[in-house]
Amino acid sequence: MTQRWLERIRDIRTWVREGQRAPHKPLLLLWMLGRVQAGRTGPVTFAELEEPVRGLLRDFGPPRASYHPEFPFHHLTSDGLWIITDAAGADARVLDTSVTRLRAAGAMGRLEPAFEEALVADPDLLVTVAHTLLDANFPASLHDDLAARTGLTLESDAPIPSAGSGRARARRDPAFRSAVLVAYEYRCAMCGFDGWLAGEAVGLEAAHVRWWNIGGPNTVDNGLALCALHHRLLDRGVLGLGDDGTVMVSQHFVGRTTSAQTQVLHLAGAPLLPPQTGTAPVAPHHRGWHTTQVFRGPARAAA
Repeated sequence: MTQRWLERIRDIRTWVREGQRAPHKPLLLLWMLGRVQAGRTGPVTFAELEEPVRGLLRDFGPPRASYHPEFPFHHLTSDGLWIITDAAGADARVLDTSVTRLRAAGAMGRLEPAFEEALVADPDLLVTVAHTLLDANFPASLHDDLAARTGLTLESDAPIPSAGSGRARARRDPAFRSAVLVAYEYRCAMCGFDGWLAGEAVGLEAAHVRWWNIGGPNTVDNGLALCALHHRLLDRGVLGLGDDGTVMVSQHFVGRTTSAQTQVLHLAGAPLLPPQTGTAPVAPHHRGWHTTQVFRGPARAAA
């Protein structure tokens, strides 16, 4: 039974075309998992979930002019995990994805009852489902942020079961970190941080520019050596990569302390440290993917 639900989670149909991200269904499910983990089960009205899910789409989805929680609310029904009804309990799939109509009908959604019962009966299954959704749709640097926003606790003593679905999942290449850090000579490409402890680099990470779980390769031309802070801010869209080889800082980022200004705001327009001679810098198509799918533009003027 556990394997059945994990296979459905892994087989969720998401719209991905030419690298476009569409984490709408995973974000709705993560919000619902947090609700179940907190002891709140059963139906939830569209009006109740509308703003929290819109906020998740705004902060963790690709930058858009508008955000549409009504899309996953309606379309998740096709994956055997979600049921929607109107206020009278009638099937609401006949409604279109109009926010106005969903509100007027008192539309309600709930996890498929057998799925919800399985999650309540087996807390480790709930945590495993959450990790599966996170691993498939977001870089590890964002998992704690997403857990905090959805009220999830991600700790479990149970091992995560094998896939068993006949489809190989992407795996991070352990050689990627080494190759990227060597290419950038163990320095953060944005701030130059190069800390060491007992002969090992500390606080330095190999960042995928185009996320590995969205088709980004484990190659140096898709990587940057970054300190832990700037890696996380790159993945949140606070920082980006300009076509001219400089750092972009989102206008939406606000920092008033001296540390925020020196560590983030003063990077606007600063040149990225290049990799060693003979090593490929970030490829334009990976940089472009990040700019359109992650960076929260527009960029600030050069500091």
